[in-house]
Amino acid sequence: MTTRTDGSGTWRQLLSGRHLGVAAVLAGGVALYATNVYLTSSLLPTAIDDIGGRRYYAWTSTVFLIASVLSSMIVSRTLAARGPRGAYLIGLALFAFGTVVCALSPTMELLLAGRAVQGFGGGLLAGLGYAVINSALPRHLWTRASALVSTMWGVGTLVGPAVGGAFAQFGAWRWAFGALIVCTAAVAALVPVVLPPHTRADDRVVAPVPVVPLALLTAATLLVSVAGLLSHAAIAAAAVAGAVGLVVWFVAADRRSPHGVLPPSTFSGSSLKWVYLTIGVLAMASTVETFVPLFGQQLAGLAPLVAGFLGAALALGWTVGEIPSASAAAPNAVRRIVRCGPLLVAAGLAIMAVVLAEQVGSGRVALWATGLIVAGAGIGIAWPHLAVGAMNAVAEPVEGARASAAINTVQLIANAFGTALAGVLVNLGGQSEMRSAQLLLFGFAALAFVGVWTAWRATPVRGRPKTAVRRDVDAIAG
Repeated sequence: MTTRTDGSGTWRQLLSGRHLGVAAVLAGGVALYATNVYLTSSLLPTAIDDIGGRRYYAWTSTVFLIASVLSSMIVSRTLAARGPRGAYLIGLALFAFGTVVCALSPTMELLLAGRAVQGFGGGLLAGLGYAVINSALPRHLWTRASALVSTMWGVGTLVGPAVGGAFAQFGAWRWAFGALIVCTAAVAALVPVVLPPHTRADDRVVAPVPVVPLALLTAATLLVSVAGLLSHAAIAAAAVAGAVGLVVWFVAADRRSPHGVLPPSTFSGSSLKWVYLTIGVLAMASTVETFVPLFGQQLAGLAPLVAGFLGAALALGWTVGEIPSASAAAPNAVRRIVRCGPLLVAAGLAIMAVVLAEQVGSGRVALWATGLIVAGAGIGIAWPHLAVGAMNAVAEPVEGARASAAINTVQLIANAFGTALAGVLVNLGGQSEMRSAQLLLFGFAALAFVGVWTAWRATPVRGRPKTAVRRDVDAIAG
């Protein structure tokens, strides 16, 4: 991974003047996606009481995720064909239409259709949040812009349950989607004013859609999503193994494709593949938060609202770690930060696992929250530098757009695999909530240790990517 600095940008530069509008659109698009994920999960039980369809409960997430993965892989092509302005308007229009369908749905089947459209638009918005950074903002603001965009996932984790839960509490779950529509319209109003209609000339080459790799990755995502719904551990594990096999097949097919999902440098001697793997490990580790409210209620007897905020502790740590980390620019400092990130994740999850007990008092709950905050901080300190590392790991502008767009694709796929793996580990615990929690936390702590190795490979002390052009020596980390 390489890190280059052409002067150190400040938060004031990013969040004022002519860059403020761009930052608002980039952050707003990702915030819509992230908020929608948690908002829907918090209001869904109330919605089912109204429109029925309990057997389709889990599929509200499955169809959304699959649609998001599909659209995330055509982000760079949409950007090349329509430019930043057109690509954002397409994503926002799809997201708004899907949200309207969800708000007006009289049946669960129609709600699922709305979620699919929402997911397709949301996947575009999440991917564009990274892909547009290097074309709409100067290089010295890339790290802070990446941090701002990534922070929106933490914001969504806090705002989503609060808004969704508040509307559901009063039986007005449809109006929660209405609030999303209003926010979507506000972001859309900014787009024509602040975003350029076209990318650079070199970025406007539209490549064919990689049908075979796309189909393989879609199948893998579907299979791993189904695995998370299965109650039989052996069958779920087999489904995850099958999905891993499809991902291996996808990598082989994508490597052979002249217009693959991942940039060619991923399969060369550059550090890009290790950057993506580290992003994937951190994204998988973050899915632990899905089960934290459940364990908070079952093991600690917390009220649902309090348990929900306990689940948001990881997102809080992510945000707290990310904002100051984005200020680091020295290559050696960046290298140490990225390598320490997965280690903190492992330590934080291990802390929570060690202090688990059948009967938990407020002191232990505070230790749970501490462990989650530490784990989230590990993700937060490394994330913006990994995102910029992916952008800087390639030399060509066209490939750079693909490299940045692939960040979101990798994150979405890792989230799907992480959720499924978490479901398998929890199911292995059987009827014991204590054992389920221990398996989940220790298992994901071990996974985070794998991330220590990939982070080390992503930040070599010597050498540079084979595809890299001559750069200022002081601007290279490694």
